[in-house]
Amino acid sequence: MPITSPTNEDLAEIAGRYRLGLDAGDIESFRVIIGGALASYDEVERLYAERLPAVPDRPYRWPDTAGNELGAWYVTTELRTASGGPLAGRRVAVKDNIEVAGLPMMNGSATLEGFIPRRDATVVTRLLAAGATITGKAVCEDLCFSGGSHTSRTGPVRNPWDRDRSAGGSSSGSAALVAAGHADMALGGDQGGSVRIPSAFCGTVGHKPTYGLVPYTGAFPIENTLDHLGPITRTVHDAAVLLGVLAGRDGLDPRQRAEHLPEDFLTGLEAGATGLRVAVLAEGFGIPGLSQPGVDEAVRAAIRTLEAAGASVREVSIPWHRDGLHVWNVIATDGATNQMIDGNGYGMNTAGLYDPELIGHYAQGRREHAAQMSESLKLTMLCGRYAIGRGDGRHYAMARNLALELAAAYDAALDGADVLVLPTLPIVASPLPAPGASREEQLARSLGMIANTAPFDVTGHPAITVPAGLSGGLPAGLMIVGRHLEDGTCLRVARAYENAAGGFPAPPGY
Repeated sequence: MPITSPTNEDLAEIAGRYRLGLDAGDIESFRVIIGGALASYDEVERLYAERLPAVPDRPYRWPDTAGNELGAWYVTTELRTASGGPLAGRRVAVKDNIEVAGLPMMNGSATLEGFIPRRDATVVTRLLAAGATITGKAVCEDLCFSGGSHTSRTGPVRNPWDRDRSAGGSSSGSAALVAAGHADMALGGDQGGSVRIPSAFCGTVGHKPTYGLVPYTGAFPIENTLDHLGPITRTVHDAAVLLGVLAGRDGLDPRQRAEHLPEDFLTGLEAGATGLRVAVLAEGFGIPGLSQPGVDEAVRAAIRTLEAAGASVREVSIPWHRDGLHVWNVIATDGATNQMIDGNGYGMNTAGLYDPELIGHYAQGRREHAAQMSESLKLTMLCGRYAIGRGDGRHYAMARNLALELAAAYDAALDGADVLVLPTLPIVASPLPAPGASREEQLARSLGMIANTAPFDVTGHPAITVPAGLSGGLPAGLMIVGRHLEDGTCLRVARAYENAAGGFPAPPGY
C-alpha cells in the first residue's frame, strides 16, 4: 500500500515532537519536497511486489481436542520433500515462532493470528532437505516472552509428567510433544532459556547453541543479541544429529559471525567422560528464596555420576553469575521494547532477510489486540518504554558493555575446565496458574525460573540441558555450558552422562 503524502498537520506534529522550530512556511516547503521523496518508497514497493513469492499450497489440519490432550499442537501437517538424509523417517515439530510457508503462524499471540508466511525459515529448508517429515507447528507462548506455559492465545500447554503443571516456555509445545512421544524431535527458540526451560520441566534434551551457530532467518525475533534457535530431543545423539543439520551460515542472518561455524557434532560424541574437566558453578545452586533442595541434590547426584564415569570434577565460584540476570533483564526489557514492540519484530539497522508481510500483519494486530497480550509482555512494554524514555537508552548500553565482563568471567573459568555444570532451573515444574490468578502469580510463573538460563543468552555460550533425575516425581535438569563454538564438547559431556545414567526416563504412560 503506497504511503500517502503528508498534510501540513502531519508534519507540524512531527516537527513539534523533534523540536525542530519550523514555522508554517517551513512546513509547507518541506511538504512539497517530501511529496517528491516518497516516490522512492512507491518504487521500492513496486520492485518488491514483483519478486514476492506466492503462498505455497501446503495442507494442514487444526487439531481436535481428542488428539491434542496436552494443548501442544497449533496446526498439524505432513511435509516431506526428500526421501533420504540424516533425518529420514523422523517426525519433527516446528515451534510456531518459525516460518513454514503456507502454514498458519500465530507465535502464541492474538497479534499475529491469521498470518501465513510465504517463505520457509532457513532451519525449515534444512530440515526438509535432510529428509525430515514436519508433522506440525508446536504451540509457543505469547510472542515467546514467558518461561511458563500459560500465556499462549490457544490456552495452556500441559506437562506430560503432570497435566496440572507447566510444560515450561516459551518452546512449551515443542518439549511437551517430544517428551510425550508425539514428535521425535522439535525446534525451539531461546532468548532467556526457552529451549532449556521446557526441556528441564518435561525431561527432554534441549540445546541452546553458540550464538549465531544456527541461523535465525525466518523466525520471529525478540532481540537480535539474544535470539537463538536449537534442538529439543529425547536423546543426546538425536540432538547432535539435528544440530548438525541446522548449523552453519546462510548469508542472511546478521547474528552469524564471519568465523567458520562447525557443522559436525557426531565426531567425538561417544568419546566418554574420561579426561574431561568439569567445573561445578557454585552460584547456580542454593539461590536464596528460589532453589529447591531436591533439585540441587538431583543435579549434584548427576555430577557424581559424571565423576564416576571418569570426569575430573571441581567447584568454581563465578560471582558474576548472580548478576547476570540483572544484565539480561535490562537487555531483554529495553531491547525487546525497542525491537519487538516498537520495531514490529525486526526493528532496523541490521542487514539480512526481513519479512515485510509479517511486520505489517503484526503491526496491525498489535494495534488491534494489544489489550490481549500476556501480563509478561505488558510488564516489559511498560517498564521498557518508561526506562528508555527516562534513561535515553543508556542502561541498555551499560548492560551490553557489562555483558562483555559477564562473558569474560565465564571464559576465565572455562580456561581451566572443559565445561561448567549447574542446575538448569532451580525448581521443578510449577502448577499452572488457575483461571483468574493474580497478575503477580502469572508473572512469577512466567519469569521466576530463569536465573541460571538467561545469563548464557546474554553471553552466547553453548548450553545443553539433560534430565538429571527426578525430584518429587518431576524432572530436574542438569545444564552443561561450554566455550563458544565448542558445542560438540557440551554434547560429548551430555552423552557421557546419558550413557552412565542408562538413558533418560519418559513420563508415566508415554
